[in-house]
Amino acid sequence: MTNELEQTIIQLTTPFYAILIGLEALLSHWQHRHFYTWRDTFTNFFLMLFNGGIDLAFRAVYVVVLAWFYQYHFTEITNVYAYWLLLFLAEDFVFYLLHVVDHYCRFFWAVHVTHHSSEFFNLTTGFRSSVFQPLYRFVYFIPLVLVGFKPADIVLMYSITQTYGIIVHSNYLGKLGWLGYIFVTPSHHRVHHASNTRYLDKNMGMCLIIWDRIFGTFQEELEDEPVRYGLTKSLEDTSLVNTVFHEWKAIFKDLGKKVDWKTKLKYVFSPPGWSHDGSTMTSNQLREAEKQSKLKPEEMIHG
Repeated sequence: MTNELEQTIIQLTTPFYAILIGLEALLSHWQHRHFYTWRDTFTNFFLMLFNGGIDLAFRAVYVVVLAWFYQYHFTEITNVYAYWLLLFLAEDFVFYLLHVVDHYCRFFWAVHVTHHSSEFFNLTTGFRSSVFQPLYRFVYFIPLVLVGFKPADIVLMYSITQTYGIIVHSNYLGKLGWLGYIFVTPSHHRVHHASNTRYLDKNMGMCLIIWDRIFGTFQEELEDEPVRYGLTKSLEDTSLVNTVFHEWKAIFKDLGKKVDWKTKLKYVFSPPGWSHDGSTMTSNQLREAEKQSKLKPEEMIHG
């Protein structure tokens, strides 16, 4: 039943996405706002296909792993309404944790950076997937099965919440008033995709912004600081292969430095931009340096 619902969601959302993307692209072209390019759009869809293929190929593995843990669940939620509400809240929270780790551990940032590599922001950017994330995302769902949520229901809920996570990739909606105190809005997510120092590593939620407000990763979009999309250091080679693997190349380059093995591990697992000699900086270091006006904006290099 759950698999049938997931297929129904895919069948319903596919034309929905197509219509929204078509309207946004036409409006952007008509207004000469240049939110879309053919190359960027095709890159986004190819990355989505790679991600989806890996997810489908690996699903048999991670569902079996989750099912194995489910047999040891130590509680059960019998009320169907409470079950689905709590599953939504719990899954949105573990996605927030996953997202924070993806941003603050370079090993996982090397996977996630693909999603942030576009210098455009539109509905197709939501499909610019972290290609290899399905290989480890399920680990964050293990606590959910242990408290009684079924693996198939977790997969279904992720499909539902991901739909919302895609449609917030838009330049055509503002802050949405009181809704912005609870839900992630396009304004919040524009900040998340920004390369401005103040905006780096902010607004990590998928559907709910409450986690960011609680844990200090929230940042409002500011009228006096327009968003600059993409990475702090633009990719010179925007081919598909380099878009997916460029950060891994940078990691291996740093591992070749003549430093001890503990420092080498820091180059892999510390936050992106960390360096032993200060040649590059993390987002927090950049913010502190900017606050103290020690560096000019053009001198600030993030890993």
